[in-house]
Amino acid sequence: MDAPIIEIFSSIQGEGLLIGERQIFVRFAGCNLDCTYCDTKNSQSANVGTIMSVNQVLEKIEELSTPDLGSISYTGGEPMLHADFISEIIKKTKTKSLLETNGTLPNELTKLEDLDWASMDIKLPEHFDNTWSDNILENEISFIKLLIEQDTKLYCKLVVLPSTKISTVEKVLKHISSEIPEHMEIPLIIQPASPLELWEGNTDKLFQFSEVAGKYMKVYTIPQIHKFLNIE
Repeated sequence: MDAPIIEIFSSIQGEGLLIGERQIFVRFAGCNLDCTYCDTKNSQSANVGTIMSVNQVLEKIEELSTPDLGSISYTGGEPMLHADFISEIIKKTKTKSLLETNGTLPNELTKLEDLDWASMDIKLPEHFDNTWSDNILENEISFIKLLIEQDTKLYCKLVVLPSTKISTVEKVLKHISSEIPEHMEIPLIIQPASPLELWEGNTDKLFQFSEVAGKYMKVYTIPQIHKFLNIE
């Protein structure tokens, strides 16, 4: 079994609830979405990268492993385009797994029953030029429900820009919350888009995002820390 790989590297997780944890990142080529804020445009096409086998990826993971390694992040692109491949890696390594996904391919998730963590991006209509569809949000809701059923640890992430509308954030989060069991308190990371210079004179809006999101989820506001450290 093969998959197109952009890169495999060791670094410090700079986003989400596992921020600060040493990870090995396996970045897959290919994505089914085209978000305007994407910071890995080089991974959007499935026709780039290096074709690697499961064993080759496992060998690279072994080579990069360090005593402080906390988990392996499967990212992209959209890693769920390669769910079978990821499943084989997870089965053959004892290291904790993190899936970084847009959550729009719920039918593939059953292949990852042994997944430890999932970081799912919540998309907004304004994240796209002309390719938004309501199916994106409905698939993300299905993805969240399946993660809950599989007892996979989950947090959501929402990238915001100064131009992001408060009303749009509330509408989307209210709809998600209405579909999720009331006893489930899903963490939400509000991630200010980089570079942070964008937010000069606009930081009050981050408090507004947090207040609105707090009606529906357990909210944290966390920028991309690896940008501060100038690491990958």
